[in-house]
Amino acid sequence: QTHFGFQTVTEEERREKINQVFESVAKKYDVMNDSMTLGIHRLWKDVLVRKMNPSPGTQLLDVAGGTGDIAFRFINYVRSVRERQLQRRLKHHQNLSWQEIAQSYQEDKSPLGGSQVVVCDINKEMLKVGKEKAQDLGYSEGLSWVLGNAEELPFDDDKFDVYTIAFGIRNVTRIDLALQEAYRVLKPGGRFLCLEFSQVSNPLLSRLYDLYSFQVIPVLGEVIAGDWKSYQYLVESIRRFPPQEELKAMIEDAGFFKVDYQNLNSGIVAIHSGFKL
Repeated sequence: QTHFGFQTVTEEERREKINQVFESVAKKYDVMNDSMTLGIHRLWKDVLVRKMNPSPGTQLLDVAGGTGDIAFRFINYVRSVRERQLQRRLKHHQNLSWQEIAQSYQEDKSPLGGSQVVVCDINKEMLKVGKEKAQDLGYSEGLSWVLGNAEELPFDDDKFDVYTIAFGIRNVTRIDLALQEAYRVLKPGGRFLCLEFSQVSNPLLSRLYDLYSFQVIPVLGEVIAGDWKSYQYLVESIRRFPPQEELKAMIEDAGFFKVDYQNLNSGIVAIHSGFKL
């Protein structure tokens, strides 16, 4: 037995129901995220990527990242780091001839320096939306899409430098299995980063947040996406999710070291971080 929002269901029923939720909301997912969080989810994702601070060559696995939000930010970040590196190098070589400068640029053709991001999501519809966005926005190099389950990842051991999961882990039926899989696929020295709705520390803000969540978000879901039930579930799933200290302990139980978390907006969301040593 497990839970789907506030309902008690079997693990198999939960997986099926969550799949239905995301098939239902996929096309309106970005619009709803903006509406529900007043656009702040974009800033939270920016903070996650800044905290990651990837360098050219970093291999990233973004789980439950179907719509590409983290992947696109990662590519932009690595690209800008790469450009700064090239500019610094050229400044140090003021005396080079133009042929040598051209040669240097030829050698450094890859704008990502060998970085790759693999987006893995269990839901075909969410991946479809992400691929369409990537095409529209011009992202192709260093990006691949894989249909897969966070509890049983289709990747080899010790493969990635960073594992991210943003607003996805609370929809995983067995969080312990997902964390073990994250540990397995990371290289030694690799980093786990999780961005998720969490427990609000301020009592007044907590009451206001509850009111907004239960009275406003399902209504927005009905108006924007024609789907009250899915957004009712998303709100309930936040309330059923383990608070910060409990999730920290679960991440440590999976084998991660130096586990900590950073609350954003008084704990409305938190970023958990850990390392595979």
